[in-house]
Amino acid sequence: MNKIFEQLLEKRGLGEDFLHPVYEKLEDPFLLPDMDKAISRIELAVSRGEKVLIYGDYDVDGVTASTVMKDALMLAGIKNVEIMLPNRFIDGYGMSKKIIKRAIDNGISLVVTVDCGSSNAEIVDELNKNGIDVVVTDHHECPEVLPNAIAVVNPKRPEYTGFSNMAGVGVAFKVAQGLVFKGLIPEGQEKWLLDLVVLGTICDSMPLLKENRILGYYGMKVLAKTRRAGLTQLMKTASIKKIDSGSIGFQIGPRLNAAGRIKSPEVALELLNTKSGAEAAKLAYELEGLNGERKRVQVGAVKEIAERGIGDEKVIVACGDWHEGVLGIIAGRLVEEYGRPAFVLSEVEEGILKGSGRSFGDFNIKMALDNCRDLIIGGGGHAEACGVKLEKKNLVAFIEKINDYYRSLKLVDQEKYLKQKVDLTVRRLDDFTIDLIDELKLLEPFGDGNSEPVFKLENATITERKRMGAEGQHLALVVKGEGDRALKMLAFSASEKWMSFMEDDNVDVTFRLVENEWNGVRSVEGQVLEIVGNYAE
Repeated sequence: MNKIFEQLLEKRGLGEDFLHPVYEKLEDPFLLPDMDKAISRIELAVSRGEKVLIYGDYDVDGVTASTVMKDALMLAGIKNVEIMLPNRFIDGYGMSKKIIKRAIDNGISLVVTVDCGSSNAEIVDELNKNGIDVVVTDHHECPEVLPNAIAVVNPKRPEYTGFSNMAGVGVAFKVAQGLVFKGLIPEGQEKWLLDLVVLGTICDSMPLLKENRILGYYGMKVLAKTRRAGLTQLMKTASIKKIDSGSIGFQIGPRLNAAGRIKSPEVALELLNTKSGAEAAKLAYELEGLNGERKRVQVGAVKEIAERGIGDEKVIVACGDWHEGVLGIIAGRLVEEYGRPAFVLSEVEEGILKGSGRSFGDFNIKMALDNCRDLIIGGGGHAEACGVKLEKKNLVAFIEKINDYYRSLKLVDQEKYLKQKVDLTVRRLDDFTIDLIDELKLLEPFGDGNSEPVFKLENATITERKRMGAEGQHLALVVKGEGDRALKMLAFSASEKWMSFMEDDNVDVTFRLVENEWNGVRSVEGQVLEIVGNYAE
């Protein structure tokens, strides 16, 4: 075993059960509250030949969970299964009242929710009044009073003591497991659903530990040989050559999400469900275009905001004519760029602003929003993300009040929350070899709770440096530690501060390892995360 990898495992407290998880060690699905009731009701729907409607959400977790649930119900023997997804711009998150009319019109007798429903008691009651049963499967926080559904399968229910941080798609998969245990699905068939489980789990930023570690580990294997024509074509269109958490989080996920952000989540849903190669190619091409538009809007907005100037306020509030579906991403980018909480707003109708906020560290953005209730029409969220709606005439007062609240907290050293956490600090590069790259792959998939390893090389010397890119925006370095081994490193969109470092300068470099392959030859490189001048004698 590579010495660096051995030290990394020791630092993180990881052993054989993490490196090689066992599928059979997944938790018993019937430990989840109401799982027995949910499976019994589905079993009844099978025997009666009922029509079932799945209600999901518009993001990657919602779309993958909807597809997993549909596949599971059809494998169990339900022939008539429909999926309904909300529109981000009209319906918002959660069950829309539109489901009542659709269920009645289409002769639906059972509604199964995925990734939502725990907070929709009124709509569940209305469905019940119309003789339509509801099974809720969800992973969001539960209200004190649960909806009056046949079952509410949610790991966040307080009586549940198992692993509570599954994605919506993970909960849908537990239902599939329950159907296997009851003999409604042939054992082993449910594993083919894991390609979507890993997508939704990573893209919803769930911790990749315990139950999710097993689902993610086997999900990567299934994704690599997926039977879904749409996913295969999407990866081909996006020129994805290898399946890892990077390709999921930065290539597949954003393309699926772009559908709901720019147009309609139905595009992504159709892609995941199509069995036609021609249809898959058409939908993958459409998603490619939608993702391109999303990127153009995002980059253009961040540039526009920078050119205007963001001022000295502790909380950035930017307002412009930007697509509503991209506002949250823009706010997240501002947080990364400037190290401050940010709101990004757009005028969705005359005199009305709508937008998203992002935060980090000790500034709870939901509590900040609650402090401004007298100035807003509505809004909500959690500590790090929120949505908000307000009248344009109250914008200046909102900016003042949200910043007054920030100052009242007297927060210090918030930048520490945005700094890269270093796994290992080294002075030599001898063990940064291709063997280490291969061993690090055993930790995949990376994500929340199992981050990609970060290293810091102290007292390094820059032996080569040059600017790269059409506008010279990237920096290529060769750095050398103690001993003879050197490593090529790349810094993308490098800051001018980094650009100021020259050959023979002593620096501390924080980096990730990446694999480069050229003409069949594999080599190790570093992706620079931070460069600091080392002025020690």
